[in-house]
Amino acid sequence: MVTPYKHEPFTDFTIDENRKALEEAILKVESELGKEYPLIIGGERITTEDKLVSYNPAKKDEVIGYVSKANKDLAEKAMKVADETFQWWRKSKPEMRADILFRAAAIVRRRKNEFTAHLVKEGGKPWKEADADTAEAIDFMEYYGRQMLEFKNGVEINSREVENNRYNYIPLGVGVVISPWNFLFAIMCGTTVAPLVTGNTVLLKPASSTPVIAYKFLEVLEEAGMPAGVVNYIPGSGAEVGDYLVDHPRTRFVSFTGSREVGTRIYERAAKVQPGQKWLKRSIIEMGGKDTIVVDSDADLELAADAITYSSFGFSGQKCSACSRVIAHQDIYDELLQRVVDKTKEINVADPTNHDTYMGPVIDEGAYNKILDYIETGKKEGKLLTGGEGDNTKGWFVKPTVFGDLDPESVIMQEEIFGPVVGFSKAKDFDQAIEFANNTDYGLTGAVISNNRDHIEQAREDFHVGNLYFNRGCTAAIVGYHPFGGFNMSGTDSKAGGPDYLIHHMQGKTTSEML
Repeated sequence: MVTPYKHEPFTDFTIDENRKALEEAILKVESELGKEYPLIIGGERITTEDKLVSYNPAKKDEVIGYVSKANKDLAEKAMKVADETFQWWRKSKPEMRADILFRAAAIVRRRKNEFTAHLVKEGGKPWKEADADTAEAIDFMEYYGRQMLEFKNGVEINSREVENNRYNYIPLGVGVVISPWNFLFAIMCGTTVAPLVTGNTVLLKPASSTPVIAYKFLEVLEEAGMPAGVVNYIPGSGAEVGDYLVDHPRTRFVSFTGSREVGTRIYERAAKVQPGQKWLKRSIIEMGGKDTIVVDSDADLELAADAITYSSFGFSGQKCSACSRVIAHQDIYDELLQRVVDKTKEINVADPTNHDTYMGPVIDEGAYNKILDYIETGKKEGKLLTGGEGDNTKGWFVKPTVFGDLDPESVIMQEEIFGPVVGFSKAKDFDQAIEFANNTDYGLTGAVISNNRDHIEQAREDFHVGNLYFNRGCTAAIVGYHPFGGFNMSGTDSKAGGPDYLIHHMQGKTTSEML
């Protein structure tokens, strides 16, 4: 029997012992800044002259690490290693692969403060957000390990008196995993271990902004007993290494999490059959969101204001699930908007190494400039009620920003900003609120704050998002509890952390024996 899965608990930093432990871990991580990190191909450490430089977004001149950068030749070398390794790894016992995940989870759990501290520094995450990121990485390993033990014997199908039929899952082959910078540990971990535990081999290209945490995770997998060549660490340019591997005829599947612009481009490239390619590449593509919280006329406005504030400004709004649109019933619009503005003004924006920091920086200069450009657009489209300013003297800090009186068709209400900006629009009734909520190209998360059961059931049917929440915020999905993925231009809805996620990395095989 498979041991039941339990969600990794979050750390309570109001307890002095926990707070001091993370403060010590941050000091330890700071003492190790500026190291060099090689590629890992087939277990071999390879150093290149060309480097990716990972910076602390809260202290833009502070180097987290120098990471060797792969090129096409090294990408090809990694592909050959992964392809050769797959020939025997695909026949390895699922129990062994699951055990690697369980031990890796235990290692990270023992070193939880160290990993959380690294996320504070490399990702610019406040303590609460960093701790949740580490916990989610542990959750992915525990959950996918157990899921593989459920799948290992296949699924029961019908047999007849004259025949014995079986339906089993087999791995696909070599997968290219392209992970994002925002959940630099959790998503990178989850998208790597899912193909690993299902018997595939992996070429991991982490986000160029946050490559060091991925190296540290590879060390954990090695310590946990992962054989050389199963996961190969090849950070590099998307235009050079990423495109080359997505196009490669030996690539069997691509797993990408990131922007709509890049995701749609990868999806298109992966669809093209290359010379010598004898399969259609599986594409697991998770992109962005333009996520809406709908607030009904009879809603608990304090609950709604809290939900909007933490969903919009947790980790500086740099979540594909972040609330960036509020559609409020006209009867409560003004009061709700004022409550959110008041709460937003109380948010402290500072270096996330401080335990009481609520909101830290955005990830880099490109994000900083893009967000400020959107804010200038918002000033023309609606009413700026608070925020709207940036400070790049030390790091990439943008004040949490609230716009009111926006047309639902405005740029601020339609395009993904990926920063601490939320816009408000007014609806005359609940039907119109749902209409406005669905009026985007995306369909990732949403929330409805209401005490009207008919309206809740209406939203359950008509609010077209992959993850819909009632009377809470639209962020903070938990592995195994809230399978995560979206509709429309939010991606292929592969539902990470859900009961069928691993199947995307396998294919069904039917065998039938006449008796």
